[in-house]
Amino acid sequence: MTLSSLISTTLKAVSVSLLTSLAAHAAYFTWEMVELPASSGASCGNGTPYRFFVNRTPFTTKTAVMFEGGGACWEQGSCKGGGLLDAVNPDGIPANYMSDWNRQAHWGIVTPFTARVHPLQAVQTQSWNIVYLTYCTGDVHTGNKVAVYKDQDPSQPTTVHHRGAVNAKAVARWMAANKMNQPAQLFITGFSAGGAGSTSLYPFFRETLKPKKMGLLADSGPLFDAPRTATPAQAPSVLLHNKIREAWGLDGPQGLVTELIAKYPTAGDANNLGSVTNGLGKIFPQDRFGYSLFQEDAVYSAFSYEKFYPEIANAPTDAQRRALLNVKWRQEISPWLAGMTTSNTGYYVPNKRDIQDSHCATIVTFGGTSIAERNLRSVGTFVDNIIDGKGPVMRAYEHNPTSQRVYLSDMFADLIAPLIP
Repeated sequence: MTLSSLISTTLKAVSVSLLTSLAAHAAYFTWEMVELPASSGASCGNGTPYRFFVNRTPFTTKTAVMFEGGGACWEQGSCKGGGLLDAVNPDGIPANYMSDWNRQAHWGIVTPFTARVHPLQAVQTQSWNIVYLTYCTGDVHTGNKVAVYKDQDPSQPTTVHHRGAVNAKAVARWMAANKMNQPAQLFITGFSAGGAGSTSLYPFFRETLKPKKMGLLADSGPLFDAPRTATPAQAPSVLLHNKIREAWGLDGPQGLVTELIAKYPTAGDANNLGSVTNGLGKIFPQDRFGYSLFQEDAVYSAFSYEKFYPEIANAPTDAQRRALLNVKWRQEISPWLAGMTTSNTGYYVPNKRDIQDSHCATIVTFGGTSIAERNLRSVGTFVDNIIDGKGPVMRAYEHNPTSQRVYLSDMFADLIAPLIP
């Protein structure tokens, strides 16, 4: 057989194999809805079935898992949803969630990590398998408790299935059972509530899927250093942390905190939810961990403090409210960063940008996230540092803030940058 005929025969065989594979899995490059059975224990907050979405490719086993963001709740009103800080998707996840523009996913373009071709931002994981882990439990993906709230209307109590951790674990098990285990690389990420959830559930995904290489980027969902016995003056988030421990069953017999500490007793402190941030680097020294947020985030700070500090909730003006929020927020950023002592843990902390009150650096676009003093054009450089795992892990904090308005030129520059040799 001549070389040319050998090549021709090989190409035909590969083509037939590829076409057969594509035909066998018609869901490639489309959003496949997966509904988990009740036997898995998974459910949305209102008790309806939990649904998530998968977008596969036949060309790689590399996989990105996105934990969706949104508000949270521990009282009747906010668990019904409707407000910026309230629980999202209180009525469950419909089958057409990814194709309904009015839903938070917006066809997957809410973040560049969940779009094959994003109109404003390119990122290397867009050619990977993508799993969109929806959020409908009001517990930043960490709960395992059924709660009954009647503080707003005692005559009509609201039952909420805080099953976030149960759902995430069920997703990982489904992936392992459906030919998505042992990927060449696994990238876990999440924004806002998804940032907290991706951090907390990282160990379970690593253990269940056993990837050859793995990393985390948790965006704007920090678990600040707040020991249970700290005073509010010492750690402003302590009131929030102690509230959600009980509300979401974190410390219960089958709670996420109880489980993590039992499995990794030297990695963190059960009395400090923030210890998981650095603890992951201890547990998995071969992996790379990254955390990002804005110094002037006015959304997650409101979620963290507004309901616990009357002087903030009752501030005479919105400007005063924001100023009080930012004092506590900035107070907690410093010890949070100082606690990242493992060599495989990094951070990216610009000052602010004009999208969603400086909340989340990886939604919509990476534009407006530069740290000029470090010659870093956007958080995209940090994203690549985490994914590629090459060189020292990046640690970047903006000490000299510059204007961070987002222009179309920023967006298109980010989009075409990967295409330029």
